[in-house]
Amino acid sequence: MLESFPVVVLIAAILGFFSGIGVGGGSLLILWLTLVANMEYTVARQINLLFFLPAAFLSCLFRVRQKHICWKIVIPAIIGGCFACILLSRISAGWDLEGIQKAFGVLLILVGIKEVFFHEKKAS
Repeated sequence: MLESFPVVVLIAAILGFFSGIGVGGGSLLILWLTLVANMEYTVARQINLLFFLPAAFLSCLFRVRQKHICWKIVIPAIIGGCFACILLSRISAGWDLEGIQKAFGVLLILVGIKEVFFHEKKAS
């Protein structure tokens, strides 16, 4: 049932919404695929990358049109992110993915706790 077309479309729509508002739909997709759909982590990671490309492109397109992009921060972040991605993609082939999975899970839990309990409220 979890792999049926309507369920997949619904989950993708929900996660696409989260990606669009900058919450991290890709992280949630990996959790969904590994914990709920019982997919192998490496396959879930590859699906996440392919899911992220069009979702990020469309989200960025709308943010640029709304003039919500701070280019002074974005350009260096893009350069650094691309450099790290290329470097780590090449050297991470023999790494222990189980340890990385656990570290990533702990990071998500800590970020979630921070967002729920320690998120600063902006003055209106």
